[in-house]
Amino acid sequence: QVQLIESGGGLVQAGGSLRLSCAASGRSFTMYTMGWFRQAPGKEREFVAGITGRGDSTYYADSVKGRFTVSRDNAKNTAYLQMNSLKPDDTALYLCALTTETGKRLVTADARYNYWGQGTQVTVSS
Repeated sequence: QVQLIESGGGLVQAGGSLRLSCAASGRSFTMYTMGWFRQAPGKEREFVAGITGRGDSTYYADSVKGRFTVSRDNAKNTAYLQMNSLKPDDTALYLCALTTETGKRLVTADARYNYWGQGTQVTVSS
């Protein structure tokens, strides 16, 4: 079993920044690829960013590329999502996820992630 707990969400003005954290427990964190997803009201959940087990590869959705940075500290069993230049369109519930399918490849499909956190709300005002 893996438990994932997100934190760091909140209300921020457009152009501002937030740093989300995802603390993991229960299994060998380093072995697995992590992903960040978001879901806005009335919209489907969408991939935001991913990072391999050792943190050597990352991938971003086009909508956040150049503004968001995903990272992880395996010694702390924690993944991060640094979000800069936030826009109102970034408003959503942000969720972190872990897949035990792989630790060496990036995974963008949410169906391939088998552990999820509860999410942290990010609201960007205009």
